[in-house]
Amino acid sequence: MLRRRIIPSLLLRNGGLVKTQKFAEPKYVGDPINAVKIFNEKEVDELFLLDITAGKEGRPPNFKLIEEIVSEAFMPVAYGGGVKSVDDASRLLSLGVEKIALNSATFANLKLVSELRDRYGAQCVVGVVDVKKKLLGGHTVFSHSGAKLAEADPVAWAQRLVTFGCGEILLQSVDRDGTMSGFDLELLAKFKGRLSVPLVAAGGAGNVEHMAQAFGACELSGLAVGARFVYQGPLRGVLINYLSRADLDRLNGKR
Repeated sequence: MLRRRIIPSLLLRNGGLVKTQKFAEPKYVGDPINAVKIFNEKEVDELFLLDITAGKEGRPPNFKLIEEIVSEAFMPVAYGGGVKSVDDASRLLSLGVEKIALNSATFANLKLVSELRDRYGAQCVVGVVDVKKKLLGGHTVFSHSGAKLAEADPVAWAQRLVTFGCGEILLQSVDRDGTMSGFDLELLAKFKGRLSVPLVAAGGAGNVEHMAQAFGACELSGLAVGARFVYQGPLRGVLINYLSRADLDRLNGKR
């Protein structure tokens, strides 16, 4: 069995580190560089860095800040937010980013995925699929910009991203984001055996049992975890943390 990845997911807003709940109400939780230094000490294998306002505001990535963060990171960093062109992606990769995560850009220009795949390889391109539950049941792809997609079904949209060249999919549940109430197992079950590339799930991790349940629901390559790694306790005191070696071994089937 390939090692299951447990990836801290850090959200950037105006240069600070924040955490959202259901993609709303971002709360400031500290300095991203300090967080990265702590994750270095925890020997984290990988990191997601997502700017939650760049795409909405139509601005490019904050290259200076990203360079500062990546220069401190001992682990590979995947970055998403505000990437609209091959030039944007090329500059990020030159700064040390290892993967480019695309979300809003795919709604307007799916060819960008293919262009990045052709230049840098599919392993560098992560397709981000944000999903919400529908009022009458089922799930739909969620667009911050309200764009109407050719494929509103999450599985079909993810498959389309893979067809165009994404080498990995990050599946985010809007309804579970920041709740620490467990993953949307119904959503994950829909993806079981449906993708030919690694799938990483995000949204809902509150404890190790939630993570084990997610891995049981679908053949996931990994989990992206936000709130569980920036908060501690029922009052959600800010404390950058990670799993113990025993917990990591449990998730990987080791005793």
